[in-house]
Amino acid sequence: MIDAVLWFFQNVAMAFVNLGYAVTHPGLWLDWSDKQAVMRVVFYGGSVEFFFVVFTAFLVLTALGIWRAGIMWACVRALEGFANTVGRLVAWAGLIMVLQQIVIVFIQRIFARPDIVLGVGIPLEFDISWWAEELKLYNAMVVALCCTYTFVQGGHVRVDLIYAQVRHRTKRVIDMAGSLVFMMPMAVLIWMYGWYFLWRHLIVPKPSASDGIDRLLMKARALRWNVETIGFSPNGFNGYFLFKVLLVFFAGMIFLHAMAFFWRSLLEFREGPESADKHLDRDTLGAGEEAYEGTH
Repeated sequence: MIDAVLWFFQNVAMAFVNLGYAVTHPGLWLDWSDKQAVMRVVFYGGSVEFFFVVFTAFLVLTALGIWRAGIMWACVRALEGFANTVGRLVAWAGLIMVLQQIVIVFIQRIFARPDIVLGVGIPLEFDISWWAEELKLYNAMVVALCCTYTFVQGGHVRVDLIYAQVRHRTKRVIDMAGSLVFMMPMAVLIWMYGWYFLWRHLIVPKPSASDGIDRLLMKARALRWNVETIGFSPNGFNGYFLFKVLLVFFAGMIFLHAMAFFWRSLLEFREGPESADKHLDRDTLGAGEEAYEGTH
């Protein structure tokens, strides 16, 4: 137990050193003309060091927010604003998906064309099956990038047996515990899986989560880009690596919003019931539609 506590505080202390070194030596990981820089990104993106840099930033901002509530409210509003902005933008992919499906039906059934061509000069031409399979990407974008937006808007389904019956501060304690015990660990697990899942479909030799930095730097000698372009059908959608990118973005946004939700819950715990939903930017259906808003 003592060893675990020491390990934790050592990593928290080293997070400041690691962050400072990364900021002062950007060429070691940003100069992708150097193959070793790519491998450093692969390794440290899924490393304990990177986790503790992010987690230590969370601890520092939490401490500053306890000292000055305005700092914490600013962080909450920034992260919730980020979730809302991304969600409201990506939600239009649902409309694009419907319109594209209508075009596919018309082109295939009425005009009996096997392909769709877009653009002038150098046109974008793909088989009907490519466009049909590409619809999955829009659906994945909505699921992955609108998840935190839906959380901010209170749109996720909730099975409530206890929560609604308890007092305001008890609810906030439950929310804080949920952020730390469920949201953050889940996001970290998905990130760890998705990070290496992504890179194994972008480069060769394929990196492994068990590879140390020295082994990855040795592999860098033979590194080359090998972006996955294999579809499920001969002429089908061939950009499936984009789904792996979305998985990583999904995990990152969940972790960031877990931080925002913890901070909001802590602030509402300290400031009392009158602070519930303070600064919360939720969409509205308009006047007279209140009965339909906030239902799950």
